Amino acid sequence: MTANTVFCASTGSQLTLFGVDVAEAALEKRSTVVLPANVQYAWPHPSKRYLYVVSSDGGPGVAGTTHVANAFRIDPLSGSLQSHGEPQSLPSRPIHASVDTSGEYLLTAYNAPSNVAVHRLNADGSIGEAVRQADKLDTGIYAHQIRTTRGNDAAILVTRGNNAADGKPEDPGALKLFAFKHGALTNLASIAPGSGLGFGPRHLDFHPSEPWVYVSVERQNKLYTYKLQSDGVLRREALFVKDTLADPVNVKPGQGAGAIHVHPNGRFVYVTNRNQDEVDLQGRKVFNDGENNVAVFAIDEKTGEPNLIQTVEGHGIQLRTFGIDPTGRLLLAASIKPLLVREGNAVKTLTAGITVYRINADGTLAFVRKYDVDTGKGQQFWSGMVALA
Repeated sequence: MTANTVFCASTGSQLTLFGVDVAEAALEKRSTVVLPANVQYAWPHPSKRYLYVVSSDGGPGVAGTTHVANAFRIDPLSGSLQSHGEPQSLPSRPIHASVDTSGEYLLTAYNAPSNVAVHRLNADGSIGEAVRQADKLDTGIYAHQIRTTRGNDAAILVTRGNNAADGKPEDPGALKLFAFKHGALTNLASIAPGSGLGFGPRHLDFHPSEPWVYVSVERQNKLYTYKLQSDGVLRREALFVKDTLADPVNVKPGQGAGAIHVHPNGRFVYVTNRNQDEVDLQGRKVFNDGENNVAVFAIDEKTGEPNLIQTVEGHGIQLRTFGIDPTGRLLLAASIKPLLVREGNAVKTLTAGITVYRINADGTLAFVRKYDVDTGKGQQFWSGMVALA
């Protein structure tokens, strides 16, 4: 097993760690910790010594009553997690959390009501008190991710908005930009095409060396590329807009773009396409045959333009999260739940699982294997690579 990396995946409130063998493209289950509620997201400290996990019993249309941030100490040899410091109660369901580049603050995004919070991180890595924020932060509609920029002087809150449904009009999406200093956020700008209608961003990732920001636009199945300026503000007009789907003409209901990660070498960017909608088939609900795959884009080294070079089958339903190992040789994607699917004239259950791909030198993915995951105790909601110190 590769000594310096573990893969973490949650099912419900359980977070399981796997050793990663990069050479064999294999996983080995090591240990499991249990959180106070269903795991929503996790993020490692820049020192690689701590992992922060946010959990909640809330979900789409369910407010919930338990919302918590926990810190764990990471064993540098095995990756096993030990509870560290006191858990911090959160005001509502946290949908994303990240640590700023200095390692001094934990930032948390909440989707309903849309909001963001910042907690100080103590010198020992435990979670400290919340930093008081301005009363009128522009936090948009349905926040889904919060990241600080490389310079650590700005933060971007990705707000997805909502599709029109049940007689309600569409809610606009946007990228909300804030100045970030001593844990305090200050409104800078709101970036979206037009009024934000027809723009539903989910997550973003930064190029490791160039001022390019890649945004997964969930509700329109797009990949937007923006330029990050020296003042921490995105240039208002996107540099490039690309389709993420293999078949962008015949889009199935419920289709959406998912997680996004730039390869460590900065030459490729990966986005998942997700669908779990069902149709009736002879009295049973079965998958609607939408796209669950990983889209691979090659990045032009001079302009930052991403060009689609592959969409590879995901072998699961709703590839909500994935991770790339630090050497850039493996990509592991987690599907959230099982579902009945059509196979010719028959119907079978497509299990939830962890799909393992090798990353070729040209950035394309080669399927290696799938590990089935029992989601009887909850959906496989979050996964990610965690590098060890």
